[in-house]
Amino acid sequence: MRSPFPLSVLDLVPIGTGSSAAESLRNSVELARLADSLGYVRYWFAEHHGMPGIGSSVPEILIAHIASATERIRVGSGGIMLQNHVPLKLAEEFHTLEALHPGRIDLGIGRAPGTDPATSRALRPFGPEQFTDQMLELRGLSAGTLPDDHAFRRVRVVPVGVTLPPIWLLGSSGASAQLAGSLGIGYSFASHFSPAPAEPAMRAYRESFQPSEQFPEPHAILAVAVVCAETEEEADYLAATGDLIRVRLQRGQFGLIPSPEEALAYPYTPQERSVVEAYRKLHFTGTPATIFPRLEQAVLETGADEVMITTNVHGQAQRLRSYELLAEALKRPAV
Repeated sequence: MRSPFPLSVLDLVPIGTGSSAAESLRNSVELARLADSLGYVRYWFAEHHGMPGIGSSVPEILIAHIASATERIRVGSGGIMLQNHVPLKLAEEFHTLEALHPGRIDLGIGRAPGTDPATSRALRPFGPEQFTDQMLELRGLSAGTLPDDHAFRRVRVVPVGVTLPPIWLLGSSGASAQLAGSLGIGYSFASHFSPAPAEPAMRAYRESFQPSEQFPEPHAILAVAVVCAETEEEADYLAATGDLIRVRLQRGQFGLIPSPEEALAYPYTPQERSVVEAYRKLHFTGTPATIFPRLEQAVLETGADEVMITTNVHGQAQRLRSYELLAEALKRPAV
């Protein structure tokens, strides 16, 4: 084995030009089954709203669908954006998922709304300042441990006889790391889009960690964006899709995932080129031979227990092959 760290999948259900939401959802089933067969540990969906190129607006439905289509792999959210949800309803949903697929569900939770301000208001969310209270209410409702003077002390979460699956707190800076540690839950750092270094947050998580029943030891996941191909040239070509996505996001434009041809034909300004260059530095692009040393170095620097891969390229065959190449490389002896 090249390295002891396990691999997992983060899926945004990308919807490319020339495709449809229905086709992209079928693609996710195909990828999840492949990941299951290749030994990936978990398969998470990220909650996003108002983005035509992302089909993962309702992770809880996708989790149920993918868990039914796979056999071994853990399936969960990466994450549910808690401010968009009422804690009781979320507890009921994940109690139900855990009852349907015992021991295979993860509940990853994020602070952000996962969308633009107008869509966020339409969701009628809680404010971010209420996040910690929501977390405590969610866990207290599930376990029946809310204080005697709490307004919901007598509320019962059904189905009974099950508990919430393992909870993970997602972060893109160090703000959530200490909270995750103090609550004794898992932690995942979003290096796939955050320019902040992961190492300080990972260290803060471990230093503040308090053991819990579900997490007797800390467990930290490093989420990274990867485009892996047979050759460096092909990987660079496929990664062009992400270049145009990033530029459009900077302008507040949300569309379908562009093809590499569309991205390469786009007339980037010098300022947009600098945006692309900064974005590329966050990504792992290349062949297994060039990507794995960088992944191993990232794990060494951060102390991550697991690496979660997100690959948002335009073609389904190319996305499947990227995950396949990584799994194959992990099983080969290092040269």
